[in-house]
Amino acid sequence: MNRKIVLVGGDPNSINSEIIYKCWKKLPNKIKKRIILISNYKLLKDQFKKLNYNIKLSNEQNLFKLNKSNELKILNIKLDYKDPFKVPLKSAKPFVLKSLDLAHKLALNKQIAGIINCPINKNLLGNKKIGVTEYLANKCLVNKNSEVMIIRNKELMISPITTHLDIRSISNKINKKLIITKINVINSWFKKTFKRQPVIAVLGLNPHNAELRKNSEEKKIIIPAIKNLKKSGFKLDGPLSSDTIFINNYKNYDLIIGMYHDQILGPFKALYKFDAINLTLGLKYIRVSPDHGVAVDKIKKKTSSAVSLIKCFDYIDKFSI
Repeated sequence: MNRKIVLVGGDPNSINSEIIYKCWKKLPNKIKKRIILISNYKLLKDQFKKLNYNIKLSNEQNLFKLNKSNELKILNIKLDYKDPFKVPLKSAKPFVLKSLDLAHKLALNKQIAGIINCPINKNLLGNKKIGVTEYLANKCLVNKNSEVMIIRNKELMISPITTHLDIRSISNKINKKLIITKINVINSWFKKTFKRQPVIAVLGLNPHNAELRKNSEEKKIIIPAIKNLKKSGFKLDGPLSSDTIFINNYKNYDLIIGMYHDQILGPFKALYKFDAINLTLGLKYIRVSPDHGVAVDKIKKKTSSAVSLIKCFDYIDKFSI
């Protein structure tokens, strides 16, 4: 497989240059030759200098020119700054948006295996309630609610029905149709990727599933959705209680679906730390990203883990068709 892998450098005010360097040092040459980094050439050079990192960078605008295994090829995006680790918002925002837009455009080309974006502060996307998942879904013009966030580890996968919502908004957002749509997307992707049907656990919304009171979301929304999917032959259990599923029961399932972001991402990260990736289903191409944020508190400390970014490359190398 020789198709290119597009890596978006992401938020300039972050640990991204550190994890890119650490990842590059561990990747095999066969993958290095396929990487195209969308970033700012001077920014990365300046950040590497501050961190005392040494990688040969190539400011190369010929996308499909053969990469050298010892050079990190950069597609340059304009960026104005004085301090390479304190890029002002007015410069960082258009830089990030142009980077994502270019990655999207390139990813539609069949010569691209997929894209990986390094962490991005959602403030740079223009809307605190959307992340890169939703941003790229809008670019791909996918049907409403057909984009799905998957956090994947070799042992387990999780998915939230709602993503970047305030807690007070979740109850009004979830509905039977939304749950059925998301699980259909997940089921189809899993069967295509792993050649079998997944065994799925669906969590309730309330503590102890609200004791299944008749006016609860469990009774009115989640149970009817599960019954509908079971009639179609899906392998589902639920609604299960989120306060116990991650003790032992999670090992019985391929995938756990929660009603909101932190309900399942918190315990998952407690179990697996950085050994996971963020995968978006429903797009016109493969998109993955590290399962962590920009970590501004760790900038220049050189203590950040590149494991999740390395896993992103592993996934695209293995599963891109």
